[in-house]
Amino acid sequence: MMTFDLDVSGLLDDAEQLAQKAERATRPAAQAGAQVLYDQVRANVDGLGRHTGNLASAIYQVYSASNSTDTRKVYHVSWNARKAPHGHLVEYGYIKRLASYIGRDGKWHTNKKVKLAAPKQVPGKAFVRRAESAIPAAEAAMQARFEEEMSK
Repeated sequence: MMTFDLDVSGLLDDAEQLAQKAERATRPAAQAGAQVLYDQVRANVDGLGRHTGNLASAIYQVYSASNSTDTRKVYHVSWNARKAPHGHLVEYGYIKRLASYIGRDGKWHTNKKVKLAAPKQVPGKAFVRRAESAIPAAEAAMQARFEEEMSK
């Protein structure tokens, strides 16, 4: 009978170091993908034309610690509803029931006393949802950044 003795402790140490390195590389990789989506949302908003600029300045990306783990990092890309409370109306559309007019100040106003003869559906101009088209580019950016971090 033959007996072989194999010591794999060095291999296990290397695997643990590789796992730790991958965990450290996860957040920069996730941020790279979020940046691509953030840039696309900003471009979509810029394409709408500006009225006040509130929506453009309200676009953000933020790391979500509460939704992240050691191996999963989450970023949110959206708009700040306090800065641009009308953002959901632009994104999803709305039904206009009241008449509006341009006042002496040159701004649009709603005449709360005059209802339209028939409600009018104002379609949404999806600036966040349209950014989904950039997901393949975001995935490529994440992969490239992850590989860059792992090669360090």
